[in-house]
Amino acid sequence: MKVSDLLVACLEREGVERVYGLPGEEMEDLLFSLRDSSVEFIPVRHEQGAAFMADVHGRLTGDAGVCLATLGPGATNLLTGVADAHLDKSPLVAITAQGGLERLHQESHQAIDVLRTFGAVTKWNTQLDSPDIVHESVRKAFKLAQYEKPGATHLELPEDVAAAETKTRPMDPGDRVPFAAPDPDALDRVKAMFRDADRPILVAGNGAVRTHAATRLREFVDAADVPVVSTYMGKGAVSDADHRSLMTLDSGANDEPTRAIAAADLVVTVGYDIAEHDPAAWRDEGTALVHVDSEPAEVYEAYDPDVEVVADIERTLGSLLDWYRDEGPSYDADWYREYRERIAADVDRDPPDGPPFTVRSVLPALRKAMAPEDVLVSDVGSHKMAIAANFPTYEPNTCIVSNGFASMGIAVPGAVAADLAVDANVVAATGDGGFLMNAAEIETATRMDCSFTILLFNDDDYGLISEKQTAHTGESFGTELTNPDFVAFADSFGIESYRPTSLSELRSALETATEDELSLVVVPVE
Repeated sequence: MKVSDLLVACLEREGVERVYGLPGEEMEDLLFSLRDSSVEFIPVRHEQGAAFMADVHGRLTGDAGVCLATLGPGATNLLTGVADAHLDKSPLVAITAQGGLERLHQESHQAIDVLRTFGAVTKWNTQLDSPDIVHESVRKAFKLAQYEKPGATHLELPEDVAAAETKTRPMDPGDRVPFAAPDPDALDRVKAMFRDADRPILVAGNGAVRTHAATRLREFVDAADVPVVSTYMGKGAVSDADHRSLMTLDSGANDEPTRAIAAADLVVTVGYDIAEHDPAAWRDEGTALVHVDSEPAEVYEAYDPDVEVVADIERTLGSLLDWYRDEGPSYDADWYREYRERIAADVDRDPPDGPPFTVRSVLPALRKAMAPEDVLVSDVGSHKMAIAANFPTYEPNTCIVSNGFASMGIAVPGAVAADLAVDANVVAATGDGGFLMNAAEIETATRMDCSFTILLFNDDDYGLISEKQTAHTGESFGTELTNPDFVAFADSFGIESYRPTSLSELRSALETATEDELSLVVVPVE
């Protein structure tokens, strides 16, 4: 068969249902191979959008999302979304076209060293420079992208190789490689630390959600009756409705979770990635620290665990749970109850009527309009901080926050992928800055008959940068924006739009918009 047909057959064998991308001249054979396959090719409006869609697909499903771009500017436009998947530990396979091999030894139109460019933001990448390596390379790309800790991989396909003939055939995906059971000696040390502790606390990170360990984590929390603080990407690992949840790092008016961690005498992190949240911001160096994860802890003075249990997270929690049910110690819950009460009171504060609204005042109405299993995709900006701290999350993988690479522009394309991947309502929460970076993907959403809600916080400013500048210097510079009429903008795409001017109008708009339609709710904030 033709190499492009083989590559697509390999994608089919991997279970790929859709590929997000932009067409290009050098990928002509590959595009027609996709046309004649069971894999749906979804043309998008910008390669960054394609990568963000693949990124969020991978994070929600655990299966690698696939994005496609041509050489040169197509590949570099893809790069930001690929980097986001890499640092957010989301499985993604990027495919880029390239000119023919005969012209890559010299300066050539649109040709750059894409492999070297992608090397810093992928677990592995290679050029498919021979027809006979395609089947192995595709299998390796998916295996490494999905293997814990997951991330991005990249394949480059020169156009002359794509058009060549090959006798090789796709490889069958094997079972995903399991992690080993936890080391018994390390577990014994952790058990002894729990026995010696009076005020233990857990920190649930991205890995607690990503590895599907949330059920075991919740069971352990129930058995041990210990409090849990989540990172932004660990939201929902333990339900925020649980009285032992201290929500996320930075929650509460006085940073109550960090104060609780400082008061604890044992901190156990579960699936924590340093890229999510600098431990120097919350770590008390005098407190005993246990690291439970699939990989050893990063070497960092502010995060130097006393014990590391490097194994399958769910199995580690299962082993601790079995021990705890038989002979685990009991703790006085009074030590963390006040922290929980203050956090809950801050989250439940009655918002003032608007406008102008604040992001914080909008979140209770948004939470009420969304079911526990609905998915919120947050863009990056000042609103992300409020969502991370004050948006109660009840199920794992229902609040998607980019906090490893933390790239603006992810919300709208991410919501496209989320809407196609999950059987739940989806909301894209974004600021005016991040929204206009990839707002063109609304056209992709309409073409794909998506039905999600875009909640747009409009302050005519790069608000988070303004806040930080003002905090440091008392003033801000270079952050002010002007914006179009967002309601008219939505109307031009033929989607429903709302511009509430009071709290009652906001609640009504969110309840209507989140029912089952593609819509935009513009909220002026200060």
